Amino acid sequence: MEWVVIVSVLVMTILSLLRVNVIIAIIAAALTAGLMSGLTIVESMDMLVGGMGGGANTALSYILLGAFAVAISYTGITSLLVNYLIRVLTGKKTMMLLAIAGVASLSQNLVPVHIAFIPILIPPLLQLFDRMRMDRRAVATALTFGLKAPYILIPAGFGLIFHETIVTGMNQNGANITVSESALAMLIPDSGMIIGLLIAIFITYRKDRDPDSFVGESDTAVAVEATNIRFTKQHVFTLISIFAALIVQIITENLIVGALTGLVFMFLFLVIPFHKGDRVVTEGIGMMGTIAFVMLVAAGYGNILTETGAVEALVEVSSGFLDNNHALIAFILLLVGLLVTIGIGSSFGTIPILAALYVPICLAAGFSPLATAALIGTAGALGDAGSPASDSTLGPTSGLNADGKHHHIWDTVVPTFIHYNIPLFIFGWIAAIVL
Repeated sequence: MEWVVIVSVLVMTILSLLRVNVIIAIIAAALTAGLMSGLTIVESMDMLVGGMGGGANTALSYILLGAFAVAISYTGITSLLVNYLIRVLTGKKTMMLLAIAGVASLSQNLVPVHIAFIPILIPPLLQLFDRMRMDRRAVATALTFGLKAPYILIPAGFGLIFHETIVTGMNQNGANITVSESALAMLIPDSGMIIGLLIAIFITYRKDRDPDSFVGESDTAVAVEATNIRFTKQHVFTLISIFAALIVQIITENLIVGALTGLVFMFLFLVIPFHKGDRVVTEGIGMMGTIAFVMLVAAGYGNILTETGAVEALVEVSSGFLDNNHALIAFILLLVGLLVTIGIGSSFGTIPILAALYVPICLAAGFSPLATAALIGTAGALGDAGSPASDSTLGPTSGLNADGKHHHIWDTVVPTFIHYNIPLFIFGWIAAIVL
């Protein structure tokens, strides 16, 4: 029975690395776990579907946030930001990179639109990057930092989803912790990402890089000349809607209610015409629907692992093998998290699985709730920033490769893996030992 978890996770990881759809890979892993535990295919599927309800809140949050992001982009308010960056930061590479990281950071917590801003903000700046001889790998690391570091630390926006998922997973498996404690546990690991960002900007990619050295041969021109775009009443109402969504989310501690509030305000203020409602929701589902379903299926997979007793069997074997050595246990758990998450490409989708695996082991070994949360949060984050299938890497590539001069693996995945996964692993391991 102790091999059930290992084999099923291997199935999921191998299929994901072979670029099989993530949802199919998780379903295959869940069926593998069920069959190895003595269940039939029908029983395994029923248990999978029965456990999917645990991810319903998160899935609906993603879909509504996707619709909210589409509505915000529809107003054209991000064009104002593009013009500001062109006028103020042309020729100032370091400031430009830090500003891009800052804007990306806002997309996770304050204005939770995730990767929706990238196709709007980055392509108009590409020709400017070339003129400044800016290394696009630095831009990729700046964007990925903003797409990841804020949400693994700050429990607002997507960060609220992340930490609520950790808290739910831990509480369901016998370790009690609050959202604020979960955020505190991620302070040390997140500092590793800050160091990685500074190394990328000030050391690794500090030198000029000629556009001809970029992968790709397209000469497609991207206009960067600033145009006079006025700040209108529509933009004011957009900002009011954004802040209303944020305030309601903070008060209710419910991201669904917050996102719904923002959408309602935008329709009431006629920022988005009522006849555009179907289009906004449909595009929002298209943007975030896959991630939502990944989380639903992952919750069902976690349910199979726990209900069949496979996790308990692994705990008994692992606890004896690791001999309660906290440093060794933390290292092994983080390594497993890296392998699993880099294949799946979603830290959110793997948290329920990781919690089911880690909490019993950590409780048996005597880890504190804070240390356990640090392990789960770090393991979930590992691989996401350096996974070919992650939206934290696919998003930056979609913007930076608009003119065909940016390679997904070598210009986004490898740089983000080196600068974020390595420090995350080291600082997460330290956090698990000292907390």
